[in-house]
Amino acid sequence: MTAADAIARRSFADARVRTGWFAALFAFMAAANVVGYRRSYPTVAERVAFARSFGANKAVELFYGSPHDLLSVGGYVAWRVGGTGAILAGVFGVLAAVRALRAEEDAGRQELVRAGSVSRRSAYLGALAAIGAGAVVLFLALFLGLAGVRLAPGGSAFLALATISPVAVFAGLGALASQLAPSRRIALELATGSLVLAFMLRVIGDTSTSLGWLRWATPFGWSEETRAFAGARPAVLALPALSGAVLLALAGLIAARRDVGTGLLPARDSAEPRLRLLSSPTALAVRDELGSIAVWTGATGLFAVVVGILSTSFTTANLPANLRQELHKLGGTTITTPAGALGFYFLLFVLTISLFACSQIAALRRDEAEQRLETLFVFPVDRRRFLAGRLLVAAASATLLALAAGFCTWAGAAAESAHVSLARLLEAGANCLPVSLLFLALAALAFAVVPRATNAIAYGLVSGAFLWQLLGALLGAPRFLLDLSPFQHFAFVPAQAFRAGPAAALLALAALAVLASLWSFGRRDLTGA
Repeated sequence: MTAADAIARRSFADARVRTGWFAALFAFMAAANVVGYRRSYPTVAERVAFARSFGANKAVELFYGSPHDLLSVGGYVAWRVGGTGAILAGVFGVLAAVRALRAEEDAGRQELVRAGSVSRRSAYLGALAAIGAGAVVLFLALFLGLAGVRLAPGGSAFLALATISPVAVFAGLGALASQLAPSRRIALELATGSLVLAFMLRVIGDTSTSLGWLRWATPFGWSEETRAFAGARPAVLALPALSGAVLLALAGLIAARRDVGTGLLPARDSAEPRLRLLSSPTALAVRDELGSIAVWTGATGLFAVVVGILSTSFTTANLPANLRQELHKLGGTTITTPAGALGFYFLLFVLTISLFACSQIAALRRDEAEQRLETLFVFPVDRRRFLAGRLLVAAASATLLALAAGFCTWAGAAAESAHVSLARLLEAGANCLPVSLLFLALAALAFAVVPRATNAIAYGLVSGAFLWQLLGALLGAPRFLLDLSPFQHFAFVPAQAFRAGPAAALLALAALAVLASLWSFGRRDLTGA
């Protein structure tokens, strides 16, 4: 086994949890959209009505891009799965590249590897091989998800390849950012910024009549222009392949020449010291997470504005009766009124805020794995008070996200003259907190008891509970099984009244989990990676 092979295997194993969850999401998303379309629009007349209603809806195109064939199962799935999946593939590429390259360097492991007989070229190629293997896993998951529900194998393979094609480009951007930036955090910010810019270019290209050419300036537009199941264009796949190869080659050239632990961009080591928010570990946590909180809040606010605009898009005329019945099973309400549509959309916000809560605990776990907590606790810092402070920061940040979601949704809805009050939408935002804070507390408990499995448990609980709430309701599962998911106790405000009893119960469970996590963290040893 060569050095590159060994590094590739180790990097792929380190990323197995993240890769597994992305793969499961791709497979579920593919199968659910195929089955959902067949069940919701079984006749040609219903498909024609759907295409007329949504085919030219610019607000819907913000999410999925421009559809090319809404009358066939394959064309619909290429629009829905291809549009969303391409964005997820870009996120995967950024995370995989920065984790395999810059994070390893910041943790000091690259220095140990290169201290032996491993060349820089071998280390770099090993990391790229691990990222490529992860992309193959995503391709297989998406292909099996499509072909497993009787979609044509050839078309399924092409759609899966087109959907994951942005991985090459954004892995290249992540690799390049890892060489330019002096730290993992800055590399992630640079690569994420490029992803957001690419998404905005795709949105402008899809929603503007005069700027449609911008689709050809972004990997998301290239994925859309492959037109799987609607006059496939295989030649377009050369664009992400060539772009990714150029970016990865350029990053490799820089990696072979720069010093380990540095970046081409200047570090701030010699800058004037900034002493704000250094008065306590809790204040330091605020300082460290300000960038992350700003990004999450900005993205949530932007999505909320779009959600508000979409609240008037659904009527009884453009939604078949069977689809309305399926949606009614999920929340006991309808989406054909602005309040009902917003109630359903806030289910996505509670998922988003819950994932944000998990990211806060993941950052705490990363601090421990990289031994920053070990340095901190050399000083007279009470461990339980430290964890309580970090949880307070996370809870306050989640509250900020929830209220921002409510306010920005109101702004978008008001622009479309949807008569839903600001007070009700702020209440809808606050309604997200009981579920989100419970997941925050459970993630903290996992961190305190089984630290090495923190991320898997935290993200697994959120993802599993959300998928079970959707699938269980649609499949008619018994009520006592549905009640196992915290999402089941979420009220669809503003269409429904706030449920004080279930909210109090969720908060009580969260408080118990927090107390257990504080007690456990105060007793256990710190553990590394």
